[in-house]
Amino acid sequence: MYEVYKKENNMLLKSQNITTDTWINVVNPTEEEMDKLVAETGVEYDFLKYSLDPEEKARIDQEDEQKLVIINIPTDSFDDYLEYTTIPLGIILLNNCIITICIEETLILDSFKNNYKKDFDILKQTRFLFQIFYQVAQHYLKFLKKLNKQSEEIERQLHRSMRNKELFSLLDLEKSLVYFTTSLKSNESVMDKIIKFNFLVTYDEDKELMDDAMIEIRQAMEMANIYSNILSGMMDAFASVISNNLNIVMKILASITIILAFPTMVASFYGMNVKLPLQEYPFAFPVIFLFSVVISVIVGFIMAKKDMF
Repeated sequence: MYEVYKKENNMLLKSQNITTDTWINVVNPTEEEMDKLVAETGVEYDFLKYSLDPEEKARIDQEDEQKLVIINIPTDSFDDYLEYTTIPLGIILLNNCIITICIEETLILDSFKNNYKKDFDILKQTRFLFQIFYQVAQHYLKFLKKLNKQSEEIERQLHRSMRNKELFSLLDLEKSLVYFTTSLKSNESVMDKIIKFNFLVTYDEDKELMDDAMIEIRQAMEMANIYSNILSGMMDAFASVISNNLNIVMKILASITIILAFPTMVASFYGMNVKLPLQEYPFAFPVIFLFSVVISVIVGFIMAKKDMF
């Protein structure tokens, strides 16, 4: 589907028709809708297809007067083995309109659609692009804070009980951070190219917004790296704790086995069909049993002194 917006009286309003100076927001379009967009706006069909490829990386492209900017945005993952992931958001700049296209609905563009951005102007395409970059960076920061809270909650659960479920959850968060870090680096690279190679005409009044967007992207990258290092260290620490707990259990079991080996050995000797001491003695069983217990207690005391329990 797609929605058409037009700026009137400093307000962004929905429009029924695609005209000049409009913003077209496209979400997971059908082939028929894409053909209609191509027919009405003249946009390159490949630009639409590139933006709908979930594996597409952040980049810029140009065909005649049309410019394509693809950036990666964070979103919830529907994969059981991944908490969050990133998807491409395509921004196509035409002479007469702007097209944003994504495979799913995103909250990043809501501030524009709901008129929260008072300085937003469809005619100022460069400013609109930098504002989207800024919103994307802030969205990453929100997701990173959410991810950090989840990791703290999992850590508290792991302190109470070591279970595979929590460790797998930490692993899912760590994989999500890898996606975030890679995508943020790609977004930064795209913005650098836009600025350095004059991909778009930039104006002095947009310089502050451009700097703010770059700062937000780098802040998000730094936070992602910090959280990734924390999660990696946490995974290593809990892996060591689990390994240490296993060693303690094995040491206790080995000590118990050694202690029980002495009564077993004595019982084995007296189970042989040969002449043995005390076999004629009426209280032989209590004496042998007590002897076995004493040996076990002595061995247990020695092992306890050597911290083998």
